[in-house]
Amino acid sequence: MTAPSTPHPDDPVELNFVPEGHTARLKFGLLGRALIWNALRQAGRLPPDLSVQQRFRFQHRFSRRVLGHLGVQLEVRGLENIGEGPYLIAPLHEGIADVLCLLRLPLPMRFVARREIFGWPEVGPIITRLGHLSINPEHPLGGFRDLWRGAATILGGGESLVVFPQGTVLGLQTDFQRGVFEVARRVGVPILPVALSGTHRIWEHPFAPTLRYGQRVALTVLPPVCAEELQTGNLETIRVRTRRAIKAAALAPGSPPVRFFLPDRDGYWDGFRLVIDPDYPDLARRMERHRAAFLRKTA
Repeated sequence: MTAPSTPHPDDPVELNFVPEGHTARLKFGLLGRALIWNALRQAGRLPPDLSVQQRFRFQHRFSRRVLGHLGVQLEVRGLENIGEGPYLIAPLHEGIADVLCLLRLPLPMRFVARREIFGWPEVGPIITRLGHLSINPEHPLGGFRDLWRGAATILGGGESLVVFPQGTVLGLQTDFQRGVFEVARRVGVPILPVALSGTHRIWEHPFAPTLRYGQRVALTVLPPVCAEELQTGNLETIRVRTRRAIKAAALAPGSPPVRFFLPDRDGYWDGFRLVIDPDYPDLARRMERHRAAFLRKTA
């Protein structure tokens, strides 16, 4: 079986929504599309020098309205693990709807996003105006430098910063990158681990434009990794322990199904930085063989 073709980071993006089912198509056509684009237009009228509270109120209201319209059944667990912050928030990454769900947490926050998302139609100018942080993960040194400097500014201003340590929405088996933990150590803030499952079924972009109503999502906040441990402990040990704890929480009995990466269905994403979690050795070996063959072919 031939794997599907996959995009390049610089490919243009079209944002399409195809609601699943007649009732969903009608509901989205009458209400949903207008709700989303009206909210984006409202964001375009926000002042360019937003305060922390202005950004928090707008984003919190936006997420509540969109999740409510979509009928998302969001189960939030572990709120007792949240202190005053700020935190470097490290969640699993399943899909674009992760952002809407994370915004329900009682913390002012900004997000780190891939450079190309800032070029998306309608969305790019808004997330730029809201002050979210752009990085290019395909250039590790420059991407890490931008992340470190941006994190120091945002966290220093009292807001938490969301960094998806997988750097991709492909699935549970992708590994956690070290940069999140290194930045937390350098800036001197705790990491707040968050497990998410079920969001990939809300909107399947970039794999398909399918949009679904009434999906169940679990968001579990785990105990923070304290700043002192990040300063003195072994970062690799902390990274692996945190990765395993978050994924175990996402796979807990009774949680909505997580997204699994299947190269025959999803492609190999050759233009993107992608590492498979060694806890999934069969897939890791398969990806290593594919990447080696790809490099030989393109050399």
